[in-house]
Amino acid sequence: WALARADSMAAMTIDHAEPPSPVAATTPPLLAATVETSVMASPLMVPTVPSQALVDAVEATTSTGERVDAAPLLARAERRAKAVCFSGGGATKPRPNFSAYGAAKTAVVRLVETIAAEESGRPFDINALAPGAIHTRLTEEVLALGPAVAGAAEFAAAQRQRADDPAPLARALDCVEWLLSPRSDGISGRLLAAPWDPWTSLRAADLTDADTYTLRRIVPTGT
Repeated sequence: WALARADSMAAMTIDHAEPPSPVAATTPPLLAATVETSVMASPLMVPTVPSQALVDAVEATTSTGERVDAAPLLARAERRAKAVCFSGGGATKPRPNFSAYGAAKTAVVRLVETIAAEESGRPFDINALAPGAIHTRLTEEVLALGPAVAGAAEFAAAQRQRADDPAPLARALDCVEWLLSPRSDGISGRLLAAPWDPWTSLRAADLTDADTYTLRRIVPTGT
């Protein structure tokens, strides 16, 4: 994501399977923003894989390696630190044949909200982003597996993603930049959908309802 906007973002690639680099603990707070993305594993379709493969897929999608204490970096930061974690399809509604993927993306959303609550007293904002339908490696995996495994609707959607113009990616990148900028200061613990939510005009003062842009259980009115 950062490489796609090299003119405005600096990128460092970290493999979740490798130990954290010492650089992460010693680099001056020149980069007050961090983008954390998830890694997906293939195959993701539950009916076609044994239980251990399902476990491996979820772990690969949610694992970020060893936990690094960010408190010293936050204390030294010149402005509010930021983190953006990528959620996406399957986090807010059922996604048949993508159980591992959907469960992992839902876990990302809950992790983000929990960390936001834990770190609410520090100058740190963390949010989850649903980037929308974008041509990624998952798109190619779905096309390779075919409609018999992925499902007809998912296969058709993947075909559209491959053929679409780059506008959805540009919108998602704009949202990433906004979330990493001071313009989003104070907005934390939320799940934003880049293609549909009015994030360009969103302010922390607008989010007086704690449930806005979150995952919640809906109960009937009056109960």
